[in-house]
Amino acid sequence: MSDVTPSIHAHSIRDNPHQAPSATPVMLSLNAVDNDPVVKLVHSLLIDAVRLGASDLHFEPYEHAYRVRFRIDGVLKQMAILALQLIPQVSARLKIMAQMDISERRLPQDGRITLKTADNNTLNYRASALLTLFGEKIVLRVIDAAESLSGIDDLGLEPDQKQTFLKALHQPQGIVLITGPTGSGKTLSLYTGLGLLNTDSTNISTVEDPVEITLTGINQVSVNPKIGLSFDTALKSFLRQDPDVVMVGEIRDLETADTAIRAAQTGHLVLSTLHTNSAAETLTRLHHMGIASFNIATTISLVVAQRLARRLCKHCKKRADFPKLSLLQMGFLETDFKPSAISQSDPNQSGLGQSMPKQPLVEQLDSSSTASRSSGL
Repeated sequence: MSDVTPSIHAHSIRDNPHQAPSATPVMLSLNAVDNDPVVKLVHSLLIDAVRLGASDLHFEPYEHAYRVRFRIDGVLKQMAILALQLIPQVSARLKIMAQMDISERRLPQDGRITLKTADNNTLNYRASALLTLFGEKIVLRVIDAAESLSGIDDLGLEPDQKQTFLKALHQPQGIVLITGPTGSGKTLSLYTGLGLLNTDSTNISTVEDPVEITLTGINQVSVNPKIGLSFDTALKSFLRQDPDVVMVGEIRDLETADTAIRAAQTGHLVLSTLHTNSAAETLTRLHHMGIASFNIATTISLVVAQRLARRLCKHCKKRADFPKLSLLQMGFLETDFKPSAISQSDPNQSGLGQSMPKQPLVEQLDSSSTASRSSGL
């Protein structure tokens, strides 16, 4: 941790709603830092979040406390309790960095932050501001370019799943859908697929909300509802620009789904995402949107449903012997483990050194099979 960012502690502002915790995270005031205190404080928190592997930062104003939490390995952890007088200054600083209108506090706003570090690294965050009862809550999503540009071997697919994925990507036409809830690694899988297809002989266009990672050699477009630039509008325009591959950030409505179907039927490969709980449910969702069953059957090449799972820290995990009965009582099946041992982490570690965007739980449904295949990786 930096000198202006308190460490994690177990207390909660719910412990005493009339008094902020007085444990390790101290109340930070403008005197907590030397020059440009708010700027230094905000920059320190943003850099610490990346260093700790956080996916999101929450700046939350309450009646008697201003709380900062990081989501690390899928779990929100309280990182600091700031002085109440810092609420307007910190909010204004974050909104300026995200190129938001600092005079507008009533309406929700979205933005993007790009931060240069002392060692010349570039950090990117997606920002969202929303007025709550005691001030604006601002949430930042860390955009990790290095992670999003991983190779297919980093996805943790089984050999047969990898071959199915590659086969679908190299079809001249069809639709490949990545499904799952928010934060399940869909963007990582999409970018991995785009990276495999990105060659000098391929024309690729994407429409995203917003563009998170800049990909050299790919034509990327951000949706802009203010001027009527939607997923569907951009996708229709792509079809007039001689595309080989198009990527739609999300299929949200019938218009976008219908245009994607039409693109696949006219000789284009379409990659996109849906928020569904399983591969099979994706087909039902498309049908409920109004897509005819025969269009679904003839255009969908592959559906991948995935989740992120936590894993033991690779630096401190160690072998531990458990009786077979204990493993069965935990819910493991005999086919899930080798009876000799299982790993655990150091007692003083959470055991969750990082989330598993590189080895998700994957379920695939491809056009050549009649049933989905599940594999816990």
